[in-house]
Amino acid sequence: MPTKPEYFNTIAMETIIPLISSGTTGPLGVMHLPRLWLKALLAATDRLPAGYKDIRPGFDYMVLEGLGVDPDLAREFISQEQPSYLAFEDWIRKQPNADVSPENIERVNTIVVDRKKSDSSRKKMLAENELPEDSPIDDSIMLNNLDDWRSIHSLLT
Repeated sequence: MPTKPEYFNTIAMETIIPLISSGTTGPLGVMHLPRLWLKALLAATDRLPAGYKDIRPGFDYMVLEGLGVDPDLAREFISQEQPSYLAFEDWIRKQPNADVSPENIERVNTIVVDRKKSDSSRKKMLAENELPEDSPIDDSIMLNNLDDWRSIHSLLT
């Protein structure tokens, strides 16, 4: 097994902002699934920053339920097993009601791409990023990205 870089011990117990975009896919091709996995894994290891949620209503539930996977079972699996991302995808494939057909994955991805934040959430996120309310940005993927980038910038500076 490869050894961890020396610096790893200095960051191992700090919170980590989940910078994987909701628009990112893994080998299975499901948008948001890598981000969902990372947030749940960070929560399982007490490294998810305050304000972030692991497998809660929103994108997380929409993706898992769209695939036919129970969100509570997914959270429990990640919390207890702390699987690699590929092991998590494999676990999803093995769920009795999972539908990972190309057609269903395309349907789930369309839901992710088309999802909009509520007006109040959108306005709050725009304001936190110092953008005007009439900004053309309204999709959840970009708003989440902006929130992550703002958070990492604040942490680093």
